[in-house]
Amino acid sequence: MNIIKIAWRNLLRYKRRTLLSSALIAVGVTLVIVFGGIGNSFKNEVIGILTNTTLGDIQIHRKGYVSSIDSLPLDFTIPEQALPRIETLLSNDSDVKAYSERIRFGALISNFSQTTNMRFTAVYPEEESETCPGLPKRIKEGDANPYTFIKPGWIVIPQNIAAGLNLKVGSDAVLVATNKDGSVNGLNLRISGISENILGPQGKDGYIHIDDARSLLRIESGGITEIAIKLKNFGTLAKTYSRLKNDLSDFKGPQASNAPGTKNGSSPNKQAQAGGSILEIHTWEELSPFASIAQIVSLLIIVVRVVLIFIVLVSILNVMVMSVYERVGEIGTIASIGTLPSRIMALFLTEGLALGFLSAIAGSILGSLTLLVISASKPHFRFGMMNLILTPQIPAGEVVLALVSVVIISLMASFQPALKASRMQPVEALRHV
Repeated sequence: MNIIKIAWRNLLRYKRRTLLSSALIAVGVTLVIVFGGIGNSFKNEVIGILTNTTLGDIQIHRKGYVSSIDSLPLDFTIPEQALPRIETLLSNDSDVKAYSERIRFGALISNFSQTTNMRFTAVYPEEESETCPGLPKRIKEGDANPYTFIKPGWIVIPQNIAAGLNLKVGSDAVLVATNKDGSVNGLNLRISGISENILGPQGKDGYIHIDDARSLLRIESGGITEIAIKLKNFGTLAKTYSRLKNDLSDFKGPQASNAPGTKNGSSPNKQAQAGGSILEIHTWEELSPFASIAQIVSLLIIVVRVVLIFIVLVSILNVMVMSVYERVGEIGTIASIGTLPSRIMALFLTEGLALGFLSAIAGSILGSLTLLVISASKPHFRFGMMNLILTPQIPAGEVVLALVSVVIISLMASFQPALKASRMQPVEALRHV
């Protein structure tokens, strides 16, 4: 206790220097906490939009589908005989909240005078609404009921397609598509809803009932190209993905090659190879380019942490070096009356630790209050075509990490000056009196 009292008194002897150093450290801790809270809020908001409106948390496909997903191939479908086993597996998984079977394909849409291409996802509305609960909320015009937003005979199209073809809710349209055998078929449908372009101005993604898709593509049954999965707790993503991947490895059999071509010139869907799983599974990170942006945000947070470490290191080191230099005579005096070197060293370590710890506490409080203000104001901004509302939470882990980091760095920065002070010879030190 005496060491703590003396250390505190020594810090107060140089109020201006102590205050400036403490303020610098506190500002650094504040920036780390605020940047971490806002960065994580931004990531979680965008990830929530992507997983809750389009991707789901995990997707299952036929082996080779994702590598050729740009062309939306219809010959890489999940084998119909495997669907009951997959459904049983997902239904019995305690971490899986819902799943939705989909057929994805490309088609031409026409208003009888103009034509453009689109990508369609065929779904059952009940399953899709459970798996992607944010999807119905994207529908700005028309039926947005989670259980009826897609009905047989109706389609949902994005705003840019509706504007370009002058289509409104209730308008008639024709879809023309080519099935996996090369046959062309058309289907008259009506517009039930117009959705926002979640993927940007170039987004051309619409929705159709799975029964209409089978009719258009002349598929009697099956034809599922992907199964999207929603988890009860997003935090179990890695664990659930690993478990499902292991379970799906048991689905053996011939699989379509995902190669773009062969030496013999035959198409990839005509080839098969025995052995291996016929299915592949991917998390949302493997399916969305935003995963790279999320990694960059995480990297920036780490960079800010590193900057904080250097701020604390330089600040504490400067204060403690100056403290030792200015108190050489004092150190010689207390050493000459029998104070052990270990106690002198402990005194200076305590000063550095107290300076860093108290500054970190002040920075944590200021950073938390700043995040509370930002969260209460709920700032809106746009990222691409996404309307984001930032509601950052106080990152408890970030606060604890900042405190622990500052304490460790404070001890490290104080060690060399403290060691120097403890090794001073009383006779040499007293010459400075």
